[in-house]
Amino acid sequence: MRFDLFTLYLLAVGTLVLSAALTYWELRARSQRRAELRLLTASYLLLATGCAIGGLRGLLPGVIGAAMGNLVIVSGYLLLLNAVALFSRRRHVRVSIALWAGLAFAWLVGGARLEATLWSYLGGIPIVVASALTTWEMIRARALRPLRARRLVVAILAVHSLFYAARVVVLPLLVARYGAPALAFAGMLTMYEGVLYSVGLPMALLSMIREEAHRQLLESSSTDFLTGLGNRRWFFDQGERLLRARDGQGSAAPASLLAFDLDHFKAINDQHGHAAGDAVLQIFADTARATLGPDAAVARIGGEEFVALLPGFGHGVARDLGRVLAARFAAAVPQDPRTPGIAATVSIGVAEQDAGQGVGGTNLGELLSAADCALYLAKARGRNRIETAAPTAIPAAVPTHTAPTLVIAG
Repeated sequence: MRFDLFTLYLLAVGTLVLSAALTYWELRARSQRRAELRLLTASYLLLATGCAIGGLRGLLPGVIGAAMGNLVIVSGYLLLLNAVALFSRRRHVRVSIALWAGLAFAWLVGGARLEATLWSYLGGIPIVVASALTTWEMIRARALRPLRARRLVVAILAVHSLFYAARVVVLPLLVARYGAPALAFAGMLTMYEGVLYSVGLPMALLSMIREEAHRQLLESSSTDFLTGLGNRRWFFDQGERLLRARDGQGSAAPASLLAFDLDHFKAINDQHGHAAGDAVLQIFADTARATLGPDAAVARIGGEEFVALLPGFGHGVARDLGRVLAARFAAAVPQDPRTPGIAATVSIGVAEQDAGQGVGGTNLGELLSAADCALYLAKARGRNRIETAAPTAIPAAVPTHTAPTLVIAG
């Protein structure tokens, strides 16, 4: 099926208006990304308006139709650039003003003599620049990198940028050689690509925004609100995944688990209030993250109970990290303005899964049970200390303990 140029203009206008309506509807349903969605809606409406003016430019006197159509279309691209940049809390106001003002000046000065050149070639330069910057903004948006739909958005933006760059650079050469038929073919091809762009990009952006919202929902369901650490559900999902990944690689490296219990936490709540107790929990979480590093799976699994899985580390290294963490925590609490002068310590149990003692060793539940047994022993022996269960591949049972390691806190 073949469409004439005016029909393609109508298709582009219709798809852009529909995209604006869908994006606006999404805006009403999202508490986040509202500013980005507003700019996207406005950009689609401007692009639709510009296409409508461009399709009817022959009905307007002089160069008014072509100039207005080109300027409005470029305005839509510039709003789109700023909408995508806003995903990373950036803006391109100065660049946008400069591109639009330069194009307006070109039409004002040379529009009467160079209408065809400006409409067919030079008017596309701001579109190339804006599209290239939009592609770059999507590539460098760190918050969006985990999203699969982002790659589709980047691909659509990159293809569109290259298409318009070819139109600006190559089309004049083709027209010089083949004449008006080349220009007419390029016009039809531009509108076909524009229709696909007006459908593909908005749908890809909406898919990406919905994927981000879904991802945030999953994260919130597996995150402890107070500390920002993972919760019990997250720990078992993440921990089992880490252990399976290690076993799947045939690695003989051990994995250690630390179980933590803040000493006399109820007394802190009773004497200093729940706000101070919450602050103590947050201080411990922050200290654990900073001490154990990004590869550790750290979670809050109960009121004052925390766990940390350290893949690739034996119980000796885990015990040393536990001692450092305990000392830093005991020093940080009384110095924090939220908990001045409060003394806080932690008891720690350590267990190791030794992959060398059998494929997979124990599972995560058995490893946690062994670390809990060591933790209970630490609390029974006076708290503020570390107890270590020997490396084992046996199921949950009372482990054999090495000599206790005291924690010197404060």
